Amino acid sequence: MSMISRPFKWFYHEFGIVSIHETGRNAWLIILARSCRMFAYGTNSLILAIFFSALNYSDHQIGIFMTLTLLGDVFLGTFLTLIADRVGRRRVLMGGSVLMMLSGFVFAVFENFWILLLAAILGVISVTGGDFGPFRSIEESVLSQLTTPTTRSDVLAWYVTTSTLGSSIGSEISGRFIHHLQSRPGWTDVDAYHALFWIYLIMGIVNVLFVLLLTDACELPANAKGEEMYSRVPQEDQGRHGDVDNDEAVEHQSTSPPNGTAEADVEAASPPPTPIRPHRPLQPSTISQSRLSRATSAFSSALSQISQTTRRTMYKLWFLLIIDSLADGMVPYSLTNYYMDVKFHPSKSTLGDVTSLSYFLGAIGAVFAGPLARKIGLINTMVFTHVPSSTAVLLFPLAPYFWVTALFLLVRTGLNNMDQAPRSAFIAAVVKPEERTAVMGITSMLRNLAAMCGPTVTGVLAEGDRFGVAFIAAGVCRLVYDFGLYALFVGYERGKRLQDRRDDEDDDEGEMATTGQGQRHGIRGNAGDTATDHFELDSLADSETSDDSSSSSKTQEKSPFHTRVTMTVPESDRLHAPQQIGDSPRVRSRSPHHRSTPSE
Repeated sequence: MSMISRPFKWFYHEFGIVSIHETGRNAWLIILARSCRMFAYGTNSLILAIFFSALNYSDHQIGIFMTLTLLGDVFLGTFLTLIADRVGRRRVLMGGSVLMMLSGFVFAVFENFWILLLAAILGVISVTGGDFGPFRSIEESVLSQLTTPTTRSDVLAWYVTTSTLGSSIGSEISGRFIHHLQSRPGWTDVDAYHALFWIYLIMGIVNVLFVLLLTDACELPANAKGEEMYSRVPQEDQGRHGDVDNDEAVEHQSTSPPNGTAEADVEAASPPPTPIRPHRPLQPSTISQSRLSRATSAFSSALSQISQTTRRTMYKLWFLLIIDSLADGMVPYSLTNYYMDVKFHPSKSTLGDVTSLSYFLGAIGAVFAGPLARKIGLINTMVFTHVPSSTAVLLFPLAPYFWVTALFLLVRTGLNNMDQAPRSAFIAAVVKPEERTAVMGITSMLRNLAAMCGPTVTGVLAEGDRFGVAFIAAGVCRLVYDFGLYALFVGYERGKRLQDRRDDEDDDEGEMATTGQGQRHGIRGNAGDTATDHFELDSLADSETSDDSSSSSKTQEKSPFHTRVTMTVPESDRLHAPQQIGDSPRVRSRSPHHRSTPSE
């Protein structure tokens, strides 16, 4: 039996299924919900552009429809994402599932362009085959919260893998289902396309059921909500005030009793914290602002809640993602299938088989994304797997035969999803837990804004019989994204090293919460989610100090038997903080009793 079970155990551990098991049932439910949702997206991505063409709408109208639909996804997804942590993540996911049901019903019944457009803008319809809307950013934030740095990349990899399998099965069933209905007497192509959207509605109902089974662990923790009450001080201000973390000083001032001894000493030795302005009630003039102004205000508010260090990192990544999303918007899978249908006129079952196989290869590729990221790093995985996919997009319109075009599609789709889980894991690693939902929501919004311009450009090119130019331009943009990502971020992290550093910080924080500060020797890190990390170097006589002297890490204690050195490392250098802290200009003194530790 051991020989039989050994391969299964190897697969269970090597490919990260153990990580999903350790995360718990919420991870299973979220993964299953997205798989069913992507199954529905796979059914309509095959025929959406073909459906509008069968209704005698022009290529330009098809492009405008997709652009406006993506625009609706931007505002709807961003709005729901920004309020998710306050209203409740499960409630927002429930609302999105209901909108998905309503959109499926409208597309199954109506044919008027404006009614379909309204349902697509206000509801949830995937015009690209991808998971746009409010779901993904919230689900990734939940999974990042439920997982540890060790299990996160595996769980996110399976989150992508199973959803791609869902798209593959949906495309296969879509092609076979349409072919079967078209062969029945009295059924037209349009009738067969309408029937597919009833499947879309059913998948919306299934999503509602999965959301109902999620637990309270999916919501933002209460302590993370409380952190939003404290104002953050820029790092340059902290440097002028000394080594005291003003964020923590504000927290102590607002939560500690006035007669606390250690806290009072800290407040006496620390500069006055930045005052917190009380929230003012809304004035009538504020309530009467335009919708655009309120949307802009909400975006600015969400952006202001993100720390300056995180923004510096995300600005570079957001710029590259905009370029990549513009390329994806120009050649979504629905327009890719439409291009092959117009150029080669294959049967719908053949087109469905090719699309299904491409999604299946994408699912297999996503399985290997987690192990590959652990071996070569997150950024290397994102770049080395995405470059061949981008090249296939560039060469796609140059293929003279259908089988060559299909081969390029298989290469594109098979490798395209391998960068999704590493990208989400990278963002989760460099972003603070209380910032993840907002950051991922803004990321989704920017990607949608960039992608929504693509279909209109492609529609104009298709009207002028230059459909293939869109694929060449998209391939060039994708390659710019790949090489830019490698140039800007390859030295920023080393995959597993970044996760191990985060894991070590979490372990240190847990040890400091359970162990007195006077009971350990060597270097210790207070690795919380604050603007700076405080590393303390204690002497061998640390255990002889009193409890009062060890209760506060904010002041430098002066004792003939004890010397403590405090060094403040800016958060921007946290991922690259040198281990030889003795070289830092901030070290005030060094204990004569100091003994090197392995961590140095």
